[in-house]
Amino acid sequence: MIQSSMKAMVTIGNGGYDCLVYKDVPAPKIDNGEVLIKVLAAGVNNTEVNTRLGWYSSSVNASTNEISYSKVESIDSKRDGGWNNQTPFPLIQGTDCCGLVVSVANNADNYLIGKRVLVRHCVRQHGFGSLDNIWMRSDFDGAFAEFLKTRASEVFPVICDWTDAELGTIPCAYGTSENMLHKANLTSGETVLVTGASGGVGSATVQLAKRRGAKVIAVAGDAKHAKLSELGAELILGRSANLIAELGEQSVDLVVDNVAGSGFSTMMKLLKRGGRLVSSGAIAGPIVDLDMRDMYLKDITLVGTTAWDETVFPNIVRYIEQGEIKPLLAGTFPLSSIAEAQKEFLEKNHVGKFVLIP
Repeated sequence: MIQSSMKAMVTIGNGGYDCLVYKDVPAPKIDNGEVLIKVLAAGVNNTEVNTRLGWYSSSVNASTNEISYSKVESIDSKRDGGWNNQTPFPLIQGTDCCGLVVSVANNADNYLIGKRVLVRHCVRQHGFGSLDNIWMRSDFDGAFAEFLKTRASEVFPVICDWTDAELGTIPCAYGTSENMLHKANLTSGETVLVTGASGGVGSATVQLAKRRGAKVIAVAGDAKHAKLSELGAELILGRSANLIAELGEQSVDLVVDNVAGSGFSTMMKLLKRGGRLVSSGAIAGPIVDLDMRDMYLKDITLVGTTAWDETVFPNIVRYIEQGEIKPLLAGTFPLSSIAEAQKEFLEKNHVGKFVLIP
């Protein structure tokens, strides 16, 4: 029997941790083409913090951490603070979902009932011929609840011996990383530099780039170097390292940079002629210095990635089932302790992902 109510962490607006309210809400009711999923595990990501803070607004110039530790109670609702303009608060966030399908609206989807699944949270609502996209946790309710509903087309059964929490580390980090490497066309034998390599997306990128046969150079805090070496990074440099002195100008084919901020101009110096820089974030700050000569005189390509291509998520599921990647679970928290989880997440002392258990 499907229950009529559920526990959920509801984000009531832009602001601090007081905008996260754990309460009873009506359980979702599925419509044609949808499925109902019991959430088993939900990962913690930068994007949920950013959405709560309104960081995506063009009025924000600082890093996520700078805003998070400022007087967040003074933040007004940002009309452009979400991924698609204003976030529809109150909202159940939660990008990553490992769950169990408990109900379907269409008989054609009956095969999904009882399956453990991962949910693709980037929805190309007008098909993969259009870059238009909406996102679970920013445009519609997500996984920070006991149940969620989504389109059957966005649900992918996965057969493996991983725990629910381990699977809960996967969708956002590995999907984002695979999409970046796919769109930047990383090929075997190329040299790739990964900034922020110890985070969820960064550590996924180290694994996925190595899987493609690339030479991986990682940038991360000193305490995390051993773990990144285990993941396949051939050279690991500290965050304060002089990268130009260590590597030399025009030394890498691809930079995967979700850090941005003051180090962006250095990334451009490191790229070879015809190199590429791909990004899907800017945790150190969205405003960067760019000497246009570094770009056009070396035929550099800048690649922005938000909309996931069709092959990306099925590829991730296949890599899991074939044992080609492994999870990096930094720890788990009860869903009701999300503020504690996000505070520890922002300290950046971990490698991999934290996961919430409803």
